[in-house]
Amino acid sequence: MTAELPSAPPLSWWEQGWRLALATGVGVAAFAAVAGDANVILEGPLRWWYRIGDPLIGLTCIALAAFRRRFPITIAATVAVLSTASVAAEGAVILTLCSLATRRRYPETVAVALAGLGTSLLTNSLFYPFHPGGQPAWSGPIVQVAEVITVVAIGISIGAQRDLVLSLRQRAEAAERAQHAQAAEARLLERHRIAREMHDVLAHRISVLSMHAGVLGYRTDLDREQITETAQTIADNAHLALEELREVLGVLRASDTAGDTPEPPQPTPADLGRLVAEARTAGMKVTMIDNTTDELPATSARTAYRIAQEGLTNARKHAHGALVRVRIDGGPGRDLVIQVDNSAPEHPRRATPSGYGLLGLRERAELIGGRIDYGPDTEGGFRLRAVLPWPVGLARSPR
Repeated sequence: MTAELPSAPPLSWWEQGWRLALATGVGVAAFAAVAGDANVILEGPLRWWYRIGDPLIGLTCIALAAFRRRFPITIAATVAVLSTASVAAEGAVILTLCSLATRRRYPETVAVALAGLGTSLLTNSLFYPFHPGGQPAWSGPIVQVAEVITVVAIGISIGAQRDLVLSLRQRAEAAERAQHAQAAEARLLERHRIAREMHDVLAHRISVLSMHAGVLGYRTDLDREQITETAQTIADNAHLALEELREVLGVLRASDTAGDTPEPPQPTPADLGRLVAEARTAGMKVTMIDNTTDELPATSARTAYRIAQEGLTNARKHAHGALVRVRIDGGPGRDLVIQVDNSAPEHPRRATPSGYGLLGLRERAELIGGRIDYGPDTEGGFRLRAVLPWPVGLARSPR
């Protein structure tokens, strides 16, 4: 088997080296203990095996232990079998068994541990037997069982710690990714909000400027008083556009340093009436019917104003000379309905629609739980209709 657990960190040459050196030291100690134990029978061929064969197998097992992470089960089982004929392989057996136990796969760990325990018992009975009556027969197996249990327990503990560290690292990485995603979404929402505000502030004023500038360019029959009046209208709307733009930019700049910066003054139903009056002054034919039975909620009032403003702006751009009708209906507990429609234009003009204003209106309506639809009617005009919620008991906007 050639699988290395993802929770096991890669070993540097130093980390690999001191582990193998420690295993070698344990093997040397076990090798020396056999020579110093008077109860062990080292006579005839066993003496020569002890001096030559045992150390060679021990060194072979240490070399195999270097590959224990790449082939954990194969190396651990091979070292356990080879250790039958070598006490010098004791350190390699401990290292490979402990490494296998860190995987926390209990069937394979138990199987290799039992194999190692069995080979250890064979070593004592075949290669290095004890003199009769030298020590109790049960002492060796008990020590070996305790040794195997201790090594496996240490390995499992190390594996659990590695898994815990890996889990914490993965959670931290997931939290960081989620934070980045939330930040990206917040930036996107903020860009959309800025785009809506900039469009609402500038589109209406610029359309007024464009219309009056066009009058000065195409009408050659205007007297001085009419030219002066048109130029003054252009100047006034340019000034208002700059003032409104400064308010929006001021809030955007302040929001970088103050999280509780108030928003700029928002339009109210009273501003809606002034918007219609301003459109009439600019030469548009506009009628307005307000059938609301109570003061509008603040949020719905702002959205209603922006819808009427966009409808008038589009009519000014695309339906020059058409009759524009603005109608507002609704009351607490019922929907608020805003409709802006215009008749077919008297003087059709080619204009490239951007669609950003209507898209922004749809986003505004959906943010407060409303809906909006628009499109041409059967008589060649255009209709814009929005339905907004009007719950009972919300904060109201002053008229």
